[in-house]
Amino acid sequence: MTTFAAPTDDILFSLQHVAKADTLPDWDVELAGDIIGHFAGFAEGVIAPLNAVGDQQHARLINGRVRMPDGFGDAYAQLAEGGWQGLSAPEEYGGMAASPLISAAVSEVFSGANHAMQMVCALVPGAISTLIKFGTAEQQATWVPKLAAGTALSTMCITEAQAGSNLAAIRCRAENTGDGWHITGEKIFISGGDQDMSDDILHLVLARSGDAGDGLKGLSLFLCPAQSGVSVTRLEEKMGLHASPTCQMRFDGARAELIGAEGQGLQAMFTLMNHARLDVGLQGVAHANRAADIAAGYAGERIQGSRPDGSPAVLAQHADVRRMLDEQRLLTMGARAMCHIALVAPEQGDHPALCDFLTPLCKVFGSQAGIRAADLGIQILGGYGYLTEYGLDQIWRDARICAIYEGANGIHERSIATRGLRAGGGADEFAQLIATLAGDNERVLGELADWQDMRAQITASDDPLPLAHAFAQRTSTLFFTAAWVQIGAAAMHHTSPDEITRLAQIATATKGSFS
Repeated sequence: MTTFAAPTDDILFSLQHVAKADTLPDWDVELAGDIIGHFAGFAEGVIAPLNAVGDQQHARLINGRVRMPDGFGDAYAQLAEGGWQGLSAPEEYGGMAASPLISAAVSEVFSGANHAMQMVCALVPGAISTLIKFGTAEQQATWVPKLAAGTALSTMCITEAQAGSNLAAIRCRAENTGDGWHITGEKIFISGGDQDMSDDILHLVLARSGDAGDGLKGLSLFLCPAQSGVSVTRLEEKMGLHASPTCQMRFDGARAELIGAEGQGLQAMFTLMNHARLDVGLQGVAHANRAADIAAGYAGERIQGSRPDGSPAVLAQHADVRRMLDEQRLLTMGARAMCHIALVAPEQGDHPALCDFLTPLCKVFGSQAGIRAADLGIQILGGYGYLTEYGLDQIWRDARICAIYEGANGIHERSIATRGLRAGGGADEFAQLIATLAGDNERVLGELADWQDMRAQITASDDPLPLAHAFAQRTSTLFFTAAWVQIGAAAMHHTSPDEITRLAQIATATKGSFS
């Protein structure tokens, strides 16, 4: 199996020269390089070797408690001791106060090394942001230092058996009995609902504090620490992410505290969810990068057939294999650039509508990129790709969830074609962004004009939903192609400028459509 190597140089190239982080007043590329490089070394040496172990052993439910695979507890202890759980937390709570850009870079490396372990740890930054924005001073003082130090991990408890994408159907109840709030009900698909790595767990629970007829307005967000009234009743057997415990949980009158205003749980929860959705896009990028590395290594060494002059050929010298290797690389770098551009935008000014428009695009395209690149990797390796020896099967199995969780891609596509096209929904800002990224590239500007025509068609439609998928795909592909114009323009700063220029020409010539 190809040893995991963090794509540190590519990440820094994308942040600095494509997303233009160097235009931000607080951006320090040397500091960013030091932090990302330090974590990359830790990921390569400690976290990545546990990836296959976790896939083989699975998280286990023993006597009502979750037990993580061998080595995970020790790796987490080192992660927490290094301060990585508090990377983005404010300094006054013991964190490093690193920028969202550095945090995103570290998260991508973490996901590429061991997605299952990253899943259990990755909700902490969003939980801290939620506490800082909506929590009381006492809640912040109690929980943010624990989360930053790694003594506590967090979960996001939303889904119920009858309430997946339809949150109005949530039944889990919270009642104020006079001595505080108490939660009763069940939640499913809770990542890290229990584990034996941290001393404590903070559950962020979306529960109904109002009448059932209130729908979404009756939902509130609660802090619920691990306690006797919270139990895991089942671990799901999954296609992938075997080391990440996906729990069915029961809350039996569990003590809880309201966070934010009663009845405004979704507003508070979306702070956590929006962070998670961009993170999912980068998880897809991480899988695409890993699949591309494995495929390129194999195709560059595997002798098969001959060249036109009769000399032996390696797989990478065959046109169809070269096409697939190129597509993997294009997807990886393009999706990464999209996520980085979306992360830099709010740092450049007050652009909430644009950020809201770009977030689902990055989630949808990044998740698709990871799945597609893994599938291409299996095809490139042929029979060996179908075996478990090279790990591409695990990449595909682990990546597949990215198009499902944190909002199924179809839900995000619906949002892009409805809320995103309303006045103030971000579509105008998106068009301006594409024009800026495209510069004088006539192909992309032509695609932008076609996109505007389709936008007008959907806006005028009485029922835009049948066109939502096609429109979202066109929108994300337009963003991808425009991002590659920027990548090509920055090629001189890359370690392989000729290769990047060649790929940029393919991306714009094909308009993001490869097959």
